[in-house]
Amino acid sequence: MVVLKTSKLFSGMLAAECQALEQTAQLRSYAAGKNIFQEGDPGDGLYTIFEGRVQITCLVGRDQRRVLSRLGAGDFFGEMAVLDDQPRSATATAEKDSKVYFIAREDMLKILSRSPGLAVGLVREFSTRMREFNHCYTEEVLQAERLTLVGRFARSIVHDFKNPLNIIGISAEMAAMDGATAEMRRAARDRIEKQIDRLSNMINELLEFTRGSSSSIVFAQTDYADFVKPLVEEMKEEIAAKNVMLELENQPPPVDVLIDPKRLTHVFFNIVHNACDAMPGGGRIICRFIGNEKEVVTEIEDTGQGIPPEIAPRLFEAFATFGKAQGTGLGLSICKRIIEDHHGKISARSEPGRGAVFTFSLPVRMENSSKT
Repeated sequence: MVVLKTSKLFSGMLAAECQALEQTAQLRSYAAGKNIFQEGDPGDGLYTIFEGRVQITCLVGRDQRRVLSRLGAGDFFGEMAVLDDQPRSATATAEKDSKVYFIAREDMLKILSRSPGLAVGLVREFSTRMREFNHCYTEEVLQAERLTLVGRFARSIVHDFKNPLNIIGISAEMAAMDGATAEMRRAARDRIEKQIDRLSNMINELLEFTRGSSSSIVFAQTDYADFVKPLVEEMKEEIAAKNVMLELENQPPPVDVLIDPKRLTHVFFNIVHNACDAMPGGGRIICRFIGNEKEVVTEIEDTGQGIPPEIAPRLFEAFATFGKAQGTGLGLSICKRIIEDHHGKISARSEPGRGAVFTFSLPVRMENSSKT
């Protein structure tokens, strides 16, 4: 039985031990496609392949069979039955006409008790197989997680792009109406151009976020009131169709701040649309502003159900959600990145009987002290 002597499992045995092993082994033949044993069968012993090829599979779910390994001449299988005397946990099938040596569990245990070399070999090979299995399993888990993240990332893109795409579609329909005036077409064109620019900025933010490095930012000295007022009017028009009103509790302070207007616009739109999603039946969004010589603070509050306590600590983490059917939480992570790139801070809170309140601060240029 040359195969037994050259197998890695039996290589550490003495000649006398090999001879005793050969006397107990039984040569069995299996046609291609024939099961050698099946899941649930009694664990009766160990097999070593003399010639041919054997496939080890297990059932995943109710009807999906998965290949765990493919073995050839000199390889062994069924060793778990020797160790734990439990039913088979997998199925062994001859991939092609095969011959195998079978060693009954009782005979194998007797030889193991007399052969430390065989015991060490069995443990070593079992450990190697478990390492390989763990490696394969880890790779598959990582791949599944990658695919899951890709799917969630795609859903985030689709969800966030719906609003500007809807505006583009409505504007295009208005411009194409038979009775559309030149003024209506110009207004539609302006809206379409603005939304295309917004989509472009959103794509850039997503790409910057996925790179994981510090985002590029181009600061411009801007009067905060002049920046906020037209932005609020634009958002009012956009969310009116959702039966949501946007109100200013007080006027934004006319202080100079260093901002990237395109990127900061993304923060306002994201928070406001999150508030709309949290109020599917309609509601109110209130903006308020607090300014001092060091910073200007913006608060955006809605009349929704507030932030569930279980999600509050993870609110600005990627893919954390709090009530949006189609959202993934990626938007708030991007908002946090943008505010931090502006050297500001962003937070959220929720009090009993009130909706969510998002607060972010921006530093004020020191020469504004006389202006405020």
